[in-house]
Amino acid sequence: MNEAIAAANDSFMKTFARSDGTGMAKLYTGDGRLFPTGSDVVSGTQAIGEFWQGVMDMGVATATLETVELDDHGDTAIEEGRFTLAGADGEVIDRGKYIVVWKNDGGTWKLHKDIWNSSQPAE
Repeated sequence: MNEAIAAANDSFMKTFARSDGTGMAKLYTGDGRLFPTGSDVVSGTQAIGEFWQGVMDMGVATATLETVELDDHGDTAIEEGRFTLAGADGEVIDRGKYIVVWKNDGGTWKLHKDIWNSSQPAE
């Protein structure tokens, strides 16, 4: 399973780098939910795609994910990780940590619940 989640995270990073909000939404289950810092919950495929497209349109060009720990629970997995967001010039915009609940959806691992927060001090 570690390889499957690593491959799914690789798809996340590559899709993000293409600025493909619709593609990002397809990485989540149909009833997936985002729990972004300083925002209400974002639910469902269309809203998730619009959320990520908005992030990319604000100038975030890359998202780098690093798994810290992965717990296997059959058709569900829980990942703890670290992220780095950067602009087109490579300058770091944000760093932080995340928890993702993954679901095996018809043989494909998809993000189901995605929560993150910044490790950088508030300005």
